[in-house]
Amino acid sequence: MKKNNRSFVEQIHMDGRIWGLSLFVLILAFPFALCLLYGVAPKWEPMLRAMLTVLPMYWAVGIIEIFAYVPMLGAGGAYLSFVTGNITNLKLPCALDAMERAGVKANSEEGEIISTISIAVSSIVTTLIIILGVILIVPLTPILAHESLNAAFAQLLPALFGGLAVVFVSKNLKLSIAPMILMLVLFIFVPALNASTVGIMVPVGVLFTILVARILYKKGII
Repeated sequence: MKKNNRSFVEQIHMDGRIWGLSLFVLILAFPFALCLLYGVAPKWEPMLRAMLTVLPMYWAVGIIEIFAYVPMLGAGGAYLSFVTGNITNLKLPCALDAMERAGVKANSEEGEIISTISIAVSSIVTTLIIILGVILIVPLTPILAHESLNAAFAQLLPALFGGLAVVFVSKNLKLSIAPMILMLVLFIFVPALNASTVGIMVPVGVLFTILVARILYKKGII
């Protein structure tokens, strides 16, 4: 497949870099615009000190996510996911389910297309839902805030990942045991780990699973 004398994957990488850099500029443009508009500037020394305490973690997570998510999403899906965000909770499950139903792999051209389309549709649907939410938040607040719905809302993510787990664990039972035990041990015995650290632990679990898969493959178990 060619576009302007480039292969599909080459075009994906070019478009992905353009949109990624564009988003980077737009994100930085907002705070700079506020500073210019109101004639203020941050105090650089305390800001840099604060940044140095948190940036190393984000650098590490960012590098881990690239190695963890790109093989699962493909190049196009990865670029689009990193631009639109909410990968762990939304884009990754959506893309994996779409490729599973289509019977394609992320490292194939068909998988690239399915992954990218599913993530694009997911982003559009999410945007539409957010717009509806903004419009309806006031009239729906008494209903959504009712205590009888608290238990249901608390189970949304477990239900989502539970459904995906049944599919993938059943297909790779031997491989799934070690990462499940690791995550259970970590979340039970390390109090610092909670719901807010899921985004960090998913890539860690992926890398650990790759390592385990390599060992099991060398031993002829899988």
